[in-house]
Amino acid sequence: MKRILVVGVTGAGKSTLAQALSWRSALPYHEMDALYFNGPDWAVNGALAEDVAILTAEPCWIIDSLGYPEVRDLLWDRADTVIWLDYPRRVIMPRVLRRSFRRTVRREVLFGGNRETWKGWLSREHPAWWAWSQQGTRREEIERRVRDPRFAPLQSLRFRHPRETAAWLASL
Repeated sequence: MKRILVVGVTGAGKSTLAQALSWRSALPYHEMDALYFNGPDWAVNGALAEDVAILTAEPCWIIDSLGYPEVRDLLWDRADTVIWLDYPRRVIMPRVLRRSFRRTVRREVLFGGNRETWKGWLSREHPAWWAWSQQGTRREEIERRVRDPRFAPLQSLRFRHPRETAAWLASL
C-alpha cells in the first residue's frame, strides 16, 4: 500500500480516513477537492490533469476521491490500493448534513478560499444534495471499476460501516 485511493460518496469520510492513514503510514496525502477548486467562486483548476499526473507519478501518495472525470482513469491506473467506504445513506446523510451545517454556521474557509452558504443549500451542487442524488451512481461506478479486469492488480478493501473501517485502521 504505497499509492492509495480512498473512494466513496460525498460525506462518507474519505478525507478523514485519508488523513488518518497518512498520519499512520507517513505517506503524503492530497485532498482532491483542494486540487480541483483553486480559487474564489469555486473556480476550477484548469491544470488539474497535469497536477494530478505529477502527484501520481510519485512512488507514494494517498488521494481521497473517486476522481473528477478528467483524472479518474489516471488515478485508478496509478493506484495500487483502493479503499472503498461503501456506507448506507443512513450513515452518510447525517454526516454530510452536520458537516455542511457546521461549515455554514462557522463560515469555515474551504478549498480556494470558498465557503458553504445558506443560499448554497438550495443548489443541486450542494454536498447534501450531491450525496443523496449520487450515491447509487457512485456505488455503481466504483463497483464496475473494482470488478474491471483492467484494474485487477489493485488491492481493494471495501468497508460497509464505519466500525469496520475503524477496526481496520486500528489494526495497522
